[in-house]
Amino acid sequence: MSQPTIDPTAVVAEGAELGDDVEVGAFCVLGADIKIADQCRLHSHVVVTGRTSLGEGCEIFPFASIGHIPQDQKFQGEESQLVIGPHCTIREHVTMNPGTTGGGGVTRVGAHGLFMVGSHVAHDCQVGDRVILANNATLAGHCVIGDHVILGGLSAVHQFVRIGPHAFIGGMSGVENDVIPFGVAIGDRASLSDLNIVGLKRRGFSREEIHSLRNAYRLLFSNEGTLKERLIDVEAMFADDAGVRQIIDFINERSDRALCMPKSS
Repeated sequence: MSQPTIDPTAVVAEGAELGDDVEVGAFCVLGADIKIADQCRLHSHVVVTGRTSLGEGCEIFPFASIGHIPQDQKFQGEESQLVIGPHCTIREHVTMNPGTTGGGGVTRVGAHGLFMVGSHVAHDCQVGDRVILANNATLAGHCVIGDHVILGGLSAVHQFVRIGPHAFIGGMSGVENDVIPFGVAIGDRASLSDLNIVGLKRRGFSREEIHSLRNAYRLLFSNEGTLKERLIDVEAMFADDAGVRQIIDFINERSDRALCMPKSS
């Protein structure tokens, strides 16, 4: 392992902690309270500030702004954090903000994420592992994004929305309600359109697992009875199915937002 490599034009404040094999490119600006783990690479013109920590092996591209104060008028300068997991790729012009007192004080981004050009993670978001935000996809404050979620380009997620693991959000969609695990949501006011079958196949779900999820989805969003009644029926029929259990638990969990539903429901 070797000491950090810092371009002479970069500005690194006293107190910044840089791990082994870190590369800091031309004209980067690094604040005093940041922590950058081993083998991270910052290309030119990157700003990392605030109480921000980067996990090992992250790569950040030019003009990303990481850790500046939240875009929240209630923020009064209180101490808060931005924690980014290992092996994330953060492309040009991405912005990520730390938390606020009202949201627990920490914005957290998981491992192996890909944040494409111009995407935004707002204050107090909790983002899982292997999440992809395509170009100019944006998360408002307090969003909870599960593992393996993909947000299409130019999509926008309302504050406090939850998106379950393995869900897919279509490009240019406006998501104002919670999206179930494995769901696909599309539209300018997004509605639930199907299960993310393509994503499930790519991630190695078996034919039997996908079949169970598909059957549970059809029962949950049929036109018979109420959602509560259908949920009880699905829970009884698929009691031992782990994937269906994720959907049931997600729906039963307390939320500030309504549930994203199919247009026909």
